Amino acid sequence: MTTALLSTADELHARVRRGRRAVVMTMGALHDGHATLIRTAREIAGPDGEVVVTVFVNPLQFGAGEDLDRYPRTLDADLKIADQAGADAVFAPSVDEVYPGGDPQVRITAGPMGERLEGASRPGHFDGVLTVVAKLLHLTRPDVALYGQKDAQQLALIRRMVRDLNFGVDIVGVPTVREEDGLALSSRNRYLSPDERRTALALSRALFAGRDRHAAQEALRARAREVPSTHARAEALSALGESRAAADAHAVATASPGGPAAVRAAARQVLDEAARLVPPLELDYLALVDPSDFTEIGHGFTGEAVLAVAARVGTTRLIDNLPLTFGAAS
Repeated sequence: MTTALLSTADELHARVRRGRRAVVMTMGALHDGHATLIRTAREIAGPDGEVVVTVFVNPLQFGAGEDLDRYPRTLDADLKIADQAGADAVFAPSVDEVYPGGDPQVRITAGPMGERLEGASRPGHFDGVLTVVAKLLHLTRPDVALYGQKDAQQLALIRRMVRDLNFGVDIVGVPTVREEDGLALSSRNRYLSPDERRTALALSRALFAGRDRHAAQEALRARAREVPSTHARAEALSALGESRAAADAHAVATASPGGPAAVRAAARQVLDEAARLVPPLELDYLALVDPSDFTEIGHGFTGEAVLAVAARVGTTRLIDNLPLTFGAAS
């Protein structure tokens, strides 16, 4: 193993830096999703740069009754995964190293965007996330930091913090890694029993249903734009199985692209069915939002969006999301 294990900032700062330093922040319990982040960091840093993986279970982002005490801590296994993925160092500080003197009196506040969705379900969560991210950015001093897109709201808030507070570091989002059955990789997946895991698959299935509905509507609109505004247009739309739309081709052609309401409805149907399974899926939220501020998008929206879901299966809370683009062919 060539990856160095460091536990203090002094040890990290003593390392000779050559090239760019890329940092991947984790809470440990590494899996293939983390390994993808590390491999991407290795590509960005290049052969002359340095990849540092942080492993720190941050107490500030866990609320009362959440799983801080039982959150998996697997440092030896994490070191092996980090080494195989190309990390130069793993920085695994103690709580005292990150928060000397106890909980910090001065913290980062996530603002209104941090109070929506995940923030509404977990009050104060994003204040704790941004505070530790700010601390670790200062401690590790990277040129670039990488985060998974599975935590879409977290990624958006980190980008906003770095921009608003002039951190001088590039933030890179890396696409979600999924298991073969579609479940997004998460350290919390290990909590699921076989029956709970089958129910949990409804999260990704709901997102895929919303994505497929969105793709079908975008295809319909593209076809509508291509066909002249004549009887041929109605026939073309009817051939796509949209008989109602064919009755009013002009309305289809001028409607808002993608139909956010229909995307939400397609995803909601899957989640409603999962609520009747044994064990049931307990939905926290389903949202289709603008990633710039995580407010719900409405009729007529164009641009990038995020279809996000959070739910509990048994005692395990899971989140997932998919990016969508509305009006791409406009």
